[in-house]
Amino acid sequence: MMELLKALLLGIVQGITEWLPISSTGHLLLLDELIQLQISPACKELFMVIIQLASILAVIILYFSTLNPFSTKKGQLEKKQTWNLWGKVLVATLPAGVAGVLLNDFMDTYLYIWPVIVVALASYGLVYILLEKKGRGTRKPRITTLSEISYADAAKMGAFQMLALVPGTSRSGSTILGGIIIGIDRPIAAQFSFFMAIPIMAGASLLKLLKIGFSFTNSEYLILAVGFITSFVVSLFCIKALVAYVRKHDFSIFGFYRIALALVVTIFFLTTGR
Repeated sequence: MMELLKALLLGIVQGITEWLPISSTGHLLLLDELIQLQISPACKELFMVIIQLASILAVIILYFSTLNPFSTKKGQLEKKQTWNLWGKVLVATLPAGVAGVLLNDFMDTYLYIWPVIVVALASYGLVYILLEKKGRGTRKPRITTLSEISYADAAKMGAFQMLALVPGTSRSGSTILGGIIIGIDRPIAAQFSFFMAIPIMAGASLLKLLKIGFSFTNSEYLILAVGFITSFVVSLFCIKALVAYVRKHDFSIFGFYRIALALVVTIFFLTTGR
């Protein structure tokens, strides 16, 4: 029962932090140190992959109509626009996808450590605050619908997504702010950021799934199921909440939160000697 409660908590944290610009990696690293799941290392690695896939599934379910080019409710023009949207998503995915494949082993070995995550949390938190303060009341978006995003705009957002390869950065934060910087309206930048996550996160997760395999006990499968379902349900609510939030608010509060979290993580690891 205790392991199921841990899985539930980890799923909640994943579902929230994957979409808010506060870094799921930083939160899961700290939480994993505090409440370590008592399962095999392979199952634990799979658990982290599974809860990410659940977050992606939430995006697909929420925006299924927008993302489905085969819908019988869409006319030929709408279907063409949907295919066009997927083309832009793939263009946006390429930079981080290629870099991720090439640097995957390097990142797993050298970057997934708490000092790197702390630096990323704090530095990007400061960037959020400075950018929002500088642009407050002066930015007028040139793009207010998904269809107005060009392939060049998609490529630029893809370049911003590469920043998130460094753990602690926040994929959603870097891409949404990147979209705002290049002139995309906040809610539209948020939606396109969600769509960008589908191929990049699904691809990375599937690669890890193939490497890890599925040889686990029944109790471990139950833990995986709890984490998956929790992450999926929480992601549904969090995605809706973030889109509503960015319509009227900026990212400053997330910047302050990231800096505070960086301090907490630093104090924790320095005082525990881990």
